[in-house]
Amino acid sequence: MPDASDNQNHKAELRNVALTLRDALPPTVRQAAAEAIAKRPLPVQVAPGMIVSAYSPMKTEINPLPLLRKFAEAGASLALPCIAGRGHPLIMRAWDFGAPLETGQWSIREPMADAAEVAPDIVIVPLAAFDRAGHRIGYGAGYYDMTLHKLRALKKIVAIGIAFAAQEIARVPATERDERLDLVLTEREVIHFRPK
Repeated sequence: MPDASDNQNHKAELRNVALTLRDALPPTVRQAAAEAIAKRPLPVQVAPGMIVSAYSPMKTEINPLPLLRKFAEAGASLALPCIAGRGHPLIMRAWDFGAPLETGQWSIREPMADAAEVAPDIVIVPLAAFDRAGHRIGYGAGYYDMTLHKLRALKKIVAIGIAFAAQEIARVPATERDERLDLVLTEREVIHFRPK
């Protein structure tokens, strides 16, 4: 049976391959994919008072902001994550289009430190790779696994991975600490992992 370090090494290899494929996509293709996802009907119905969090895209990540704007137009309140430090869940802070952002760790744009902390109902999750079982490979620090675990202990949430179709792999070597996604949205399809 593989040990934890073998599992982490395998994930690192899969992450590197997936990110190389993602990095090779031309900017026009990446933008068209983000717009295609946002043009479809929302995969989750927006209820009054619902909060949706996304992320500030970095490097060649698919841009979730067109989709986030669509959620806002449907009446959702918005949030973006702030890094609280290694080994800690992300802090989700209220945000809206046009509100100021500051530069956080790894030059990621985050809401200002005085923005209210919130508990989102829908979390749009970045990823390096995903499989058809709802497992994802992130960037290795576990921030989103910790955050989803914390939020799911508070209430029922929906975790939506957003990715390019090219980021799909056959199988993620998941562990019991890895939080599953409820859906993945790509430019080609909406993939449901749990009963609607």
